[in-house]
Amino acid sequence: MFERLKELSREKLCLNSDMHISGKNELILDNCEKIEECNEVYMRLLSGTLRISIRGSCLRAYDFRTGGIVIRGNIEQIEFSERSSRNGPQNTKICQDKRSGQKTQ
Repeated sequence: MFERLKELSREKLCLNSDMHISGKNELILDNCEKIEECNEVYMRLLSGTLRISIRGSCLRAYDFRTGGIVIRGNIEQIEFSERSSRNGPQNTKICQDKRSGQKTQ
């Protein structure tokens, strides 16, 4: 019940992440909160409950101050993952180093 109420409130307050893709050269994302990582081949953005990873070449970010972001360049891959909470700590993966066998976060 609370999940449904939470989802309805997000819709009414326009907090959902809306995305428009024009071919493979432009992506427009509304409600972008933060750019976590940004370079010419990889960008990681936070938007609502999503972490969005974009891979490509010649990537550039425009118009971040408008509450959204425009990404232009040769976009090859877009990946979505959920964040654990909007303001809380992020999910951490425990990985095992194949050479030493030690576990890392």
